[in-house]
Amino acid sequence: MRRLIFSLGLLLGACAPMAPENVSRAASAATVAPDVSPPLGSRFGAPQPVAPRAANTAIARDFLDLAFSLESGRALPVLTRFEGPVTLRVAKGAPPSLAPDLARLLRRLREEAGIDITEVDGSAANITLVPVPRRSIRRELPQAACFVVPGVSSWAEFRRAQRAGKTSWTDVRERRTAAVFLPVDAAPQELRDCLHEEIAQALGPLNDLYRLGESVFNDDNIHTVLTGYDMLVLRAFYDPALRSGMDRAEVAAVLPTLLARLNPAGETMPDRHLPATSRPWIEAIQTALGSDGSLDLRRAAAEDALRLARAEGWRDHRLGFAHFALGRLLSGSDPDAAEAEFRAARRVFAALPDARLHEAYAAAQLAALALRMGRPEDALELTLSQEPVARRHENAALLASLMTLRAEALRATNRGAEADAVRLDSLGWARYGFGPDWDGGADLRRIAALDPAQGS
Repeated sequence: MRRLIFSLGLLLGACAPMAPENVSRAASAATVAPDVSPPLGSRFGAPQPVAPRAANTAIARDFLDLAFSLESGRALPVLTRFEGPVTLRVAKGAPPSLAPDLARLLRRLREEAGIDITEVDGSAANITLVPVPRRSIRRELPQAACFVVPGVSSWAEFRRAQRAGKTSWTDVRERRTAAVFLPVDAAPQELRDCLHEEIAQALGPLNDLYRLGESVFNDDNIHTVLTGYDMLVLRAFYDPALRSGMDRAEVAAVLPTLLARLNPAGETMPDRHLPATSRPWIEAIQTALGSDGSLDLRRAAAEDALRLARAEGWRDHRLGFAHFALGRLLSGSDPDAAEAEFRAARRVFAALPDARLHEAYAAAQLAALALRMGRPEDALELTLSQEPVARRHENAALLASLMTLRAEALRATNRGAEADAVRLDSLGWARYGFGPDWDGGADLRRIAALDPAQGS
């Protein structure tokens, strides 16, 4: 499932830990006329997935942990997948933005993962996308934005199966049907993100691993569009050398030859030997970025996550993510300390081969703080260098936030015409990233992170 804990908490919120849109809304409200109505979401160009930058030995370990465990940690006895061509249908009620995003995703799955998947009309398909109100999803899974269930094709079937205790992936031996439940009233980007993660899970891995850097199969939700790594995992999942019903040992015996064939470059990559993520660290980071508990409690949890990461000797993105989480929780009360944490996070991310998007998030937070501290030139440098990263990873919400921060920095350096042009260009991305009813707000500048007078 896609966790709201992270997907709503990672965008810019330098004032309040869970307010990603405040920066964008406030900055654009200042100078953009209310009758400006750019089209819903600008379109990204051709996908730009990056080939996996990991050793095949590491990918094999990841594959086994992804394929033979659930997110809860419960083991799965056998590999399961759809055997033969896969059909997908969309139930009634889907918003207009879904169709082009779905077509783009299915094309990538066919071309990059080699999966024979086709959208069909009618009342039957292997995978059914079911739009439902967000409140219905929240009633079932309070911290999920969307989820996938085996053996059903509708909300009514899901409710009946749930009451009968027949919704467990541990009982599946071969995938035949599954339903992906999507929030019909979500912002277009959130809906697209759900398509990527939940269709990928309907097809392949059911687990998430924090140790994965450049992957949607990671509960930090930094990546929300399937990456080159993810497509390799899915291609391996549907390789003829594997089949439903194989146990972990059988799959492990096949993977070295399979991955050498699919990913020759991975044969010469060094294995970083990233250790498993401890349960105490997971619980600490979930508390830190959650919406429950006081700010003091969440700040203490972030400090625990950082302490645990250091104690484990981690030098990967998990250490940077702990710094990032603590920085977010310090932004409202102690900007100097927050800046130190974001800088530490960025140093960690910059040293890694697969953390460019992580680095962009840290840079965005640093840019927001630079504006608060009266350093617009620093904000300009930080935002301009990261906008191509947001584009490449198709993150409209992050891109709109970066552009809005850049517009504020331009205005602060007396470049008003440039600021207005950048702000106007950001609106289409913002409406895709934050929702079509996004209008910039009227007086949100007073509560935005860009206002240095605001506390947490």
